[in-house]
Amino acid sequence: MTFRVAVFGIWSLLASLSLAIPSEAADLPDPANRAEFPTPGATSVLLGRDLFFDPILSGNRNIACATCHHPDMGSGDGVSLSLGEGGRGLGPARTRAADNAPKRLPRNAPPLFNLGAAEFTAFTHDGRVIASKTERYGISVPEQLLLERPISLLAAQALLPMVAVDEMAGHPGENIIADAVAQGRIAGYDGAWQKITERVWDIPEYRRRFEWLIGPNEPLHITHIAAVLADFISYEFRATDSPFDAFLSGQDEALSNDQLRGMALFYGKAGCAACHSGTFQTDHDFHAIGLPQIGPGKGHGANGNSDIGLGAITGDPADAYKFRTPSLRNVALTAPYGHNGAYRDLAAMIRHHADPGAGLAQYPGLTAAFVPNVGAEETGLEAAMRDEAEVLSIYAAATLPRRPLTNMEITALVDFLDALTDPVSRTGRLGVPDAVPSGLPVAGLPGDS
Repeated sequence: MTFRVAVFGIWSLLASLSLAIPSEAADLPDPANRAEFPTPGATSVLLGRDLFFDPILSGNRNIACATCHHPDMGSGDGVSLSLGEGGRGLGPARTRAADNAPKRLPRNAPPLFNLGAAEFTAFTHDGRVIASKTERYGISVPEQLLLERPISLLAAQALLPMVAVDEMAGHPGENIIADAVAQGRIAGYDGAWQKITERVWDIPEYRRRFEWLIGPNEPLHITHIAAVLADFISYEFRATDSPFDAFLSGQDEALSNDQLRGMALFYGKAGCAACHSGTFQTDHDFHAIGLPQIGPGKGHGANGNSDIGLGAITGDPADAYKFRTPSLRNVALTAPYGHNGAYRDLAAMIRHHADPGAGLAQYPGLTAAFVPNVGAEETGLEAAMRDEAEVLSIYAAATLPRRPLTNMEITALVDFLDALTDPVSRTGRLGVPDAVPSGLPVAGLPGDS
């Protein structure tokens, strides 16, 4: 059942608008090059791997980076909207704990593929972490998370979840890290980052390995932890050896005929490359594509269940409903799709891009997404789509031209997008460690509850 009341006005707008469709074809990009990535040492990568899978970085010691970014789930967690801190288990099987009910997070866990490449200058769906020539250390981050030392952009991004109450920190009264966050003490003396650092330093194996890496006389700092996490992410989730890369390197037989047809559409009639350009199929910019709004929202709008993306960061009304263009590398592995996982199916996501107005008008709600284990109290996950003014605002902000595609063309595009998959990304390079130095359950292994 579609949201007929809320979307009635869209059809009137569709009838009155005529959007130009560029006809020129885009050039094919260069193949991916490993030289775009840093080359960290094995000591740093392996240390970062253990911390990535270790719940020790979370306030209540019950969730790790890998809980929402697992190599077995396309570096995400396989669901539209995650169950955050307090949940038990992994991905679609993650359930609620009666004694610490987790909050449904408002956005899809973004994939981590190729984030170590030098050309990535914006992270998060809304650009909260972005390269900036005017900000301290060249990185713009949320005001309360001012950086204390120079750090890479990817390492800066790795810091954010540790102090997010519904992601890793936990809630006031549950642990000293959450209490520090609630009091606004994140950086500096006795802040949340220092408490996380002290917790890691108190584990003998981590202390020994960091002393080897940074020197025995150098005090451990949160940026050291962030740096090794970034080194692991850059190494583990590098995806540069897809069939499409082989084709671009001169191996004509690397793509099937169906994939070649999809490629011609992607760089031609379908107009995908207008935004999904370059080696990693992203322009690293922000666009409003009219995606249906599901989930609890980010507190925006009259009822708080809206999410205006970049507009909330810049304060510019022209940026409302804009979200970062994701790279399409390994996109076949990273369902569901969209900043809130509005579509569980890649073909459905392409269909929306081809006609955003129809996508909004005909959106069936959570059945199009993948939101398992919905709690009885989660009654507002579709509320924004029942708000006619909100839906019309989403549509009015959309800048995608209408580009009608047949079912066969959509199938061909899906075939081509599958050719962007690096086979090693299906399992990861290093994979899941058997144990972590804290002795806590490893995220994603039996016993992680």
